[in-house]
Amino acid sequence: MATSIARQSVAELGGHASVLERQRADHARLDVLLRRAAQTDGDAQQAVLQDVCRLVFPHAFAEESVLWPAARRVLPDGPALTLRIEQEHQQVNELVTRLERSRPGDDGREVLLERVFAVLDEDVRDEEDLLLPRLQEVLDPPALRRLGRRWELVRRVAPTRAHPLVARRPPGNVLAALPLSAIDRTRDALDRLVRRRRGPVSTAAAVLSARLADLAGLVEHLPPFRTGEHPTTHRTEHHVTLEEGTA
Repeated sequence: MATSIARQSVAELGGHASVLERQRADHARLDVLLRRAAQTDGDAQQAVLQDVCRLVFPHAFAEESVLWPAARRVLPDGPALTLRIEQEHQQVNELVTRLERSRPGDDGREVLLERVFAVLDEDVRDEEDLLLPRLQEVLDPPALRRLGRRWELVRRVAPTRAHPLVARRPPGNVLAALPLSAIDRTRDALDRLVRRRRGPVSTAAAVLSARLADLAGLVEHLPPFRTGEHPTTHRTEHHVTLEEGTA
């Protein structure tokens, strides 16, 4: 049985530039943030959760756009392994969308938050213990480093928020990247302004961020951004709203 990347040295993973080490480093940062979120509440917790999203969604987008297509090409069981993780990513997108519609103190929010943490932990374990070791078996260190550079380039310009209606596979997710990344990263800057300032500037920034959120929702519905997805990760606004209402 392949060894989990969590138990290997940097050299064994192909060096710091390897996609395996880059993945593990992000997972370690996520673990720190989730522990911090569990130890805080209110506005402090909300700030940490925003940091979690800024880490998780670009990371996952780069996996779905670069890493999982490569795994499907080189692994006999790549389609099954990547589908399992794409389904987990879809769950995270839907759960975080519901979380964003709630407020600290709302009924059911803590249960929802615990579910987000649990699915994220499951996703990390599946990647580190199952899929990435399989990829390591068939790709040499130079190939892992090349894949790592491509993954990092995409991660740096990827959307930073939950988008449950967008395909989890190319070409839909790749086509959606440019408009959604621009919207998300503008919202990130506006939300930082909201947290740091008070008065009319903060109010205006909050209103503009909300308008951009509405725009992102419209963009998600465009048919080209839904292409390529597997039927098990296909969602509509009705599905997301229904699941929120029955949670």
